[in-house]
Amino acid sequence: MAMAATTMLPKLASFDHCPEIRHPCFQFSRKNPRRCPKLACFDHCPEIRHPCFQFSRKNPRRCLTNNGNSSPVKSSSIQGISGDERKIRRLVQEFNPKIPIEEAVTPPSSWYTDPDFYSLELDQVFYRGWQPVGYTEQIKEPCKYFTGRLGSIEYVVCRDENGTLYAFHNVCRHHASLIASGTGKTSCFVCPYHGWTYGLDGALVKATRITGIKNFKVNEMGLVPLKVDIWGPFVLINFDGGMMPQEGIDTNGVGHEWLGSAAEILSSNGVDTSLVYVCRRVYTLECNWKVFCDNYLDGGYHVPYAHRGLASGLQLDSYSTKMYEKVSIQSCGGSTKACEQEFDRLGSKALYAYVYPNFMINRYGPWMDTNLVLPMGPRKCQVIFDYFLDARLKDDSCFIEKSLEDSEKVQDEDIVLCKAVQQGLESPAYEVGRYSPSVEMAMHHFHCLLHENLSQSFQRSR
Repeated sequence: MAMAATTMLPKLASFDHCPEIRHPCFQFSRKNPRRCPKLACFDHCPEIRHPCFQFSRKNPRRCLTNNGNSSPVKSSSIQGISGDERKIRRLVQEFNPKIPIEEAVTPPSSWYTDPDFYSLELDQVFYRGWQPVGYTEQIKEPCKYFTGRLGSIEYVVCRDENGTLYAFHNVCRHHASLIASGTGKTSCFVCPYHGWTYGLDGALVKATRITGIKNFKVNEMGLVPLKVDIWGPFVLINFDGGMMPQEGIDTNGVGHEWLGSAAEILSSNGVDTSLVYVCRRVYTLECNWKVFCDNYLDGGYHVPYAHRGLASGLQLDSYSTKMYEKVSIQSCGGSTKACEQEFDRLGSKALYAYVYPNFMINRYGPWMDTNLVLPMGPRKCQVIFDYFLDARLKDDSCFIEKSLEDSEKVQDEDIVLCKAVQQGLESPAYEVGRYSPSVEMAMHHFHCLLHENLSQSFQRSR
């Protein structure tokens, strides 16, 4: 059989750019897609069939039947497109959102490992639309500011002396140094490199040692602005476009754009400015950002197995999930046993709201915590937890300490789970999975939103 298969190889066209082909006579390594030099490029023929070859689901150019997961890619639909874009388009098409959850398979593992796919997500998902970056508490007073980073974008948010809210790219217009770091209070931003100085409205007010410079317009050298807005306790930035003037800020408008019809539901469930800020915890996870989101969106599926301490405080049989435009809300009743105890951080009901693509709002008992998932590469992310508490308990240090201890235990357990999932996604044995239709609706909803988002990017590029 091996001899017969080998003699057929010269008839095949080039397979050089097709990294996932399987053949009984040789194995392609996923880390070294060109291990077999006998195969040249098959890129031009996405629907070829050959008895000696079997495409893997991880291969965005696979051509065998798709088990309903995607439609074959017609050669005519990808003419005039670069090889990299062709690859990414096919990878996006590996998932079909039109298939009902009962029959659907999950996105291929390449969505969680491919560097080009990760770059597309940054450009088309994270750099477009509203992103929560901080809290009104951080810029409550005039002249307060905070900084942050998303992907390769450094930003600074501040209020000027009159209380007007601004956001800018945190980059000096002279030689690109960051002009601010951390959080604080200041009357202006002074670049630590060469002393160029900017007002809190972003205008350049001082440029040192520029005698003799020509074609220099001070009013064109201010900090590059970003759209900024607020909803409830959250400060939001839209990285796609210029500055939104203070008079243009519309809390109701951004709430509808960011949260859709879920805005009123969250407000009525205590997601508001009445809570006091307690603290922040930052975790670095060795997994793709979507792994953390998937874990959050499994409808409590993993809770009794991985979080037994948390499970004891919840009535998991009451777990429910509802989907909205770009939000899903999972809710669960609190355990009567927990409510009878002296210490009860969960209360009578827990609400877990996911806001596409990377923000979670958890409201339970007197607490609210938020989780912001920041991508740091195809296999790494940072998760920022911020904790808020009913103002009546802000001085109860014992309650706060015990609550944070319990919460951190859950996060530590999730870190272990997410790392293990990422390791499994790297394995050649795993290509796609299945959904549990009764509980993983929110996860499927997330994947459908992401597919729609990425597909729109191809339409914009036409």
